[in-house]
Amino acid sequence: MKNFEILKRLYNEYTKKHLNKIFLAVFFSILVAVSTSATAWLLDPAIDKIFLNKDQTLLVIIPIFIIIAFATKGISLYIAKVLMIKVAEEVKKKIQIDMLSSFIQADTENIENKHTGKYISNLNFDVNQITMMLSNSFLNLFKDGLTLIGLLTVMFVQNWRLSLIAIIMIPFASITARRLGKRISKVVTEAQEKSGDLNKYLIDLFKNHKIIKIFQREDYENVRSEKFVNELKEKSIKISTVFIRATPIMEILTGIMIAILIFYSGKLIMNEQLSLNNFFSFLAAMMLAYQPVKSLATINVGVGQGLSAGKRILPIIDTINKISQNSEKNNLILDTGSINFNNVKFNYLSNLENKVLKNINININGGKMTALVGQSGSGKSTLLSLIPRIYDPNSGTLEIDGQNIKEVNLFSLRKEISIVDQNVTLFDDTVFNNIKYAKPNATDEEVYKAAELSMCIDFIDKLENKYQTIIGENGVRLSGGEKQRLSIARAFLKDSKIILLDEATSSLDSETEEKIQKALEKLILNKTTLVIAHRLSTILKSDKIFVMDKGIVMDSGNHEELLKTSETYQNFYNKQISKN
Repeated sequence: MKNFEILKRLYNEYTKKHLNKIFLAVFFSILVAVSTSATAWLLDPAIDKIFLNKDQTLLVIIPIFIIIAFATKGISLYIAKVLMIKVAEEVKKKIQIDMLSSFIQADTENIENKHTGKYISNLNFDVNQITMMLSNSFLNLFKDGLTLIGLLTVMFVQNWRLSLIAIIMIPFASITARRLGKRISKVVTEAQEKSGDLNKYLIDLFKNHKIIKIFQREDYENVRSEKFVNELKEKSIKISTVFIRATPIMEILTGIMIAILIFYSGKLIMNEQLSLNNFFSFLAAMMLAYQPVKSLATINVGVGQGLSAGKRILPIIDTINKISQNSEKNNLILDTGSINFNNVKFNYLSNLENKVLKNINININGGKMTALVGQSGSGKSTLLSLIPRIYDPNSGTLEIDGQNIKEVNLFSLRKEISIVDQNVTLFDDTVFNNIKYAKPNATDEEVYKAAELSMCIDFIDKLENKYQTIIGENGVRLSGGEKQRLSIARAFLKDSKIILLDEATSSLDSETEEKIQKALEKLILNKTTLVIAHRLSTILKSDKIFVMDKGIVMDSGNHEELLKTSETYQNFYNKQISKN
């Protein structure tokens, strides 16, 4: 994406709606330019009328006008900055909302293929670069550009020969700015990468805090943390160094120019071709013009930072998801809830060589309980994830009651499916809200009933604030079994016709598991249930069992049949007996 396309996109989608505030900021920038120029121009009559001609009337009037000029400049500059800050923050909000919406709607596989820390860096670091471009760079472009025009006008009015000498520094400043702009884009991109790396490390640090302690890796992590922070520090120093690199160049150019002007002005004054009041007014305008020229010389640096960030942000917002919502499609119509896999193949984008599912052809009877068994990594969890279209198969079709799930409304499909995953995910919220998340319009009584059916009451009543207890990040204040039961409570509350249980009782003790199994029997009654379980007690109750190994369905049948016909199942069964 080219720079012009990025600017055009940022203008059309994020800035255009705030043109009224931007034009108002431009108006106050004009007042800043006029008042700054007036300050320089007023030195002409001040020196001529007050100091040389000793005019008593202007001795009062000119100082008053100078106060008015400075007051106008100060107030106008404040208002212009406040307006542009508001515009920039509104733009920042809209970009972040669009990014978050993109994250929320994104295919799971897209999210999994990039570390969370990188996305956080995009959301914070990059968006701030665009905010700075709007609130600082664009405001300075208006304010300092107009101020420079006003001061140049004063300079030419006072003496056009001196003005021509003075404006020689402008092309030098432009050349300097162009070179800095190219350099800053590269450095900012590198800094963003390091910021993302630091975010990645922080997330891993918090997530694996117990592991660090148990393996006594504190010293190792201290070294690693210092490395990440130091790398970001070096890039930040480089950005700041590049940004201020124009300062010594501008100072040297200004010094040379002032020396030449004083020499030439002295000649003109000695030859009576320039009056002292004109010279001081010109000199004041030129000195005041130094700041705008310096600012304008670095504007493209700020713009370069913003555009560099835009190149990383807009592709995230524009991400086209492989799994469509199919809003215009017909809703899924459930009858028995039978599920058919027809020649289904699947592999993850992150590992194309590893074929996770290979030509799966299975029929899952509606209203019955079906079990998937097999070694870890055989593809059981992936197979489950294809049913609610968390992922889509690379080839083949998946049908529910004869309807291709790719050809039905996605919302209607997922509405009919509940899943209890082996990796329980909870929010840093109350127990009540975590259960209600499965059905936002549920009544309090429905939430309490779901908690009762999933055996959550046992531990909820012991919590300090009962249902209103905040459970911490991903339920850190709860035990593994308690978190598992909350996940099961969600499935009860949603009351879907298709139930997917992935190691649903893996974190429960034997006593609690027995209670949960009784509750699950009520939950899955007359519903299509597909369960992954390593515990024999769960599998024995299944109407049909599919034995999986390395992405292939090796055998199928009920428990008695498989004990007679499947060597893989026999080995699995014997291991379970040994464990028990």
